[in-house]
Amino acid sequence: MEQRLAAILAADMAGYSRLMEADEPGTLARLRTHRIELLDPAIAKNKGRIIKTTGDGMLVEFQSVTDAVKCAVEIQQRMKRRNSDVPQERRIEFRIGINLGDIIFDDEDIFGDGVNIASRIEQLADVGGICVTAAVATQIADRLEITMEDLGEKTLKNISRPVRLYRIGLDSPVLPEVGAKRSISKPSIVVLPFNNMSGDPEQEFFADGLTEDIITELSRHHELFVISRNSSFVYKNRAVNVREVAEKLDVQYLVEGSVRKIGDRVRVTVQLIDTANDAHIWADKYDRKLDDIFAIQDEVTAAIAATLPGRVEAAQRDQLARSKPANMAAYECVLAAKVLHHRSTIADNERAQTLIARAVALDPDYAHAHAWRACILGQAWVYNWCKDRDAVWNEIMAALDRALALDDNDADVHRILAAVNVNNNELTTARYHQE
Repeated sequence: MEQRLAAILAADMAGYSRLMEADEPGTLARLRTHRIELLDPAIAKNKGRIIKTTGDGMLVEFQSVTDAVKCAVEIQQRMKRRNSDVPQERRIEFRIGINLGDIIFDDEDIFGDGVNIASRIEQLADVGGICVTAAVATQIADRLEITMEDLGEKTLKNISRPVRLYRIGLDSPVLPEVGAKRSISKPSIVVLPFNNMSGDPEQEFFADGLTEDIITELSRHHELFVISRNSSFVYKNRAVNVREVAEKLDVQYLVEGSVRKIGDRVRVTVQLIDTANDAHIWADKYDRKLDDIFAIQDEVTAAIAATLPGRVEAAQRDQLARSKPANMAAYECVLAAKVLHHRSTIADNERAQTLIARAVALDPDYAHAHAWRACILGQAWVYNWCKDRDAVWNEIMAALDRALALDDNDADVHRILAAVNVNNNELTTARYHQE
């Protein structure tokens, strides 16, 4: 048994019972995905140690108060972005409380008032918010550029003395400690949704699909840190302030562009912006026949990678090259199916299944189509939109096996395999595919 001073972070999932009652397998699958993609990496990055987990929460120990608060802010900000296109009634959201105090450590468990207070104040936090004690607020006041609201003294259950609490503001980006220099890291970049300039709403999927493909291709260059689709598509159909996006997503570079499709030709314009000074580093325009769309994608990706610091060697382009579809109709079916999938309704899922099945029939050797068939079927499986779950699960695994055999370099194949392994609680294998 050991007693020492530590920062304790208590997190709890809001509305857990309601979500489980409405969709138990889907809720568990999404929670596991958030754990492996966001919560656990954020805790590890900030030097935290998970002490205890429950079905809907966890206790985490930090030796540094600033690390605990930075971790909490990162989790809540990123969860907000992840939930931006999720219906309110299906969102997974957390309350977080942080306390600093003497903790008793015994057999990989923790006890004492310090733990109890963290658990109690977590219950008083806003959904998606962070509540901290005065001991925490005092420690971070001069160390982190962060806003705090004094909530006054509160009486907590089974705690004899009132405890002064503060609400942490989440409007600012996750900032380093005051006076600390930004560590040298990968160049960070966000690809904003390309604008559809065709005047035809039905072509929206083409602009979205091209954006997603560029994000996917750039993500395969390990020299770059690429913001996820979920975060970048928050800005779809919105007037964008470059500095604001840079602060919210903590990125150095921003890509924006437009697509105009007329008949069998397409024009893509794209520009790369340095968010520090709003300077246009590079811009170009591509006019191609639709059967050259992959040449456009490769040119745009290569140009961005070559312009950013930490240039990508030419030989690596060959290593990262992925299988292209032989049939452009199959490619367009995949793009349309992706858009329907992201709407996350049973009707759109059924339409997406029809389109992705057509893509596979048109081009049986198109690995990307097989990968997305697994993803779309997986959505039906998670939300119980299928009559025979066992049969659908077998179809998912068969589609992934086929995709992996056709193209081991396709990033989406590995992303979807990571999700499958999370569902099977095979977290080590999931991390391999995620990386």
